[in-house]
Amino acid sequence: MSAQESAGRPASVPLLDVARGNAPLRTEFVAALENVLDSGRFVFGPEVFELEKQMAEASHAKYGISCASGSDALLLALMAYEIGPGDEVIVPSFTFFATASAVWRLGAKPVFADIDPVTFNISPEAIAAAITPNTKAIIPVHLFGQAADMTAINAIAAAHDLWVIEDACQAVLAEYDGEPVGAIGDVGCYSFYPTKNLGGMGDGGMLTTNDEELANRLRLYRGHGMEPRYYHSVVGINSRLDTFQAATLLVKMNKLAEWTEMRRENAARYNELFRAAGMDECIILPAESADHKHAWNQFTVRVPQGSRDHLRKHLADHKIGSEIYYPVPLHQQVCFANLADHGSLIETEKAAKEVLSLPIFPELTDAEQRVVVESIEQYYEAVNKKAVA
Repeated sequence: MSAQESAGRPASVPLLDVARGNAPLRTEFVAALENVLDSGRFVFGPEVFELEKQMAEASHAKYGISCASGSDALLLALMAYEIGPGDEVIVPSFTFFATASAVWRLGAKPVFADIDPVTFNISPEAIAAAITPNTKAIIPVHLFGQAADMTAINAIAAAHDLWVIEDACQAVLAEYDGEPVGAIGDVGCYSFYPTKNLGGMGDGGMLTTNDEELANRLRLYRGHGMEPRYYHSVVGINSRLDTFQAATLLVKMNKLAEWTEMRRENAARYNELFRAAGMDECIILPAESADHKHAWNQFTVRVPQGSRDHLRKHLADHKIGSEIYYPVPLHQQVCFANLADHGSLIETEKAAKEVLSLPIFPELTDAEQRVVVESIEQYYEAVNKKAVA
């Protein structure tokens, strides 16, 4: 045992610790999986429909439609709206690849818009400036767990007769003016990737909507466009959430609200510790918009003045996990090089050079958070000494 560990100070802090969160629920997981195994209903078992019901309720939506991944959820939403060649969909460039790739796969054009520098979410002003006669939809991403400005976005969409597809893959249980995300626009998309706030034991996804006709179309498209069996009215895809995944996710649904509050407590503690150490003068802490509820999938600080990569190396040297979400904006990705008419996305490009995400998972301890803050404080003390010398 190291001197640090014997003194009660963690010797390392992981960015994520999925196993730590799953371990207390192992008995429940095993029982749930045994039930599925014994039933033999591995596809569209009762657990799938129960999860759809619970996710719809959590999102204040009438309908939940499960699928194989968050990426497929985005793709299915676009397919259900028959978006394809010649159409444009406005998306942020500062987001995970799937937001834009779903548009691209259907032959439509992703149109990249800049972000708000405080929330990291797509800017309503940038959306308005990007609209053309070919625009059919907007995909606001509730990035890092904080809702985008849905009032402004819905107003723009209504004025131009556009669909609003919420990418809520990082934001389950996040709220906008008291309403959970996922049913504020026309349809919401969720991911159950293991590192998400509601993470499965593999891939999985969900769509939520209040539109019955749309819900029926989503169910049709997720199952090869087949209804009834072996009769195909449209060309769909194979995107089903298996019953094993649904069973484990139902176990986790019972803990999701508690885990969300634990993330929020960790974020508040970080803010308190960083400010007490005077580090809010060195890094820019993430902000939670007034009257919104941040779900804190990530705690993402900004490190100005080109020192982000040096700070990350310092953390790694001290066995502290961190990650850059996202180092290369989508409009600068090689695969989208021919989409050159987006203009300069100044805030997006600046954020990509400055952001750094720190550990925020629910089971993160007070001692671990103090190690993270102290390590960053030590980094800046060394930088300041070097500058003075």
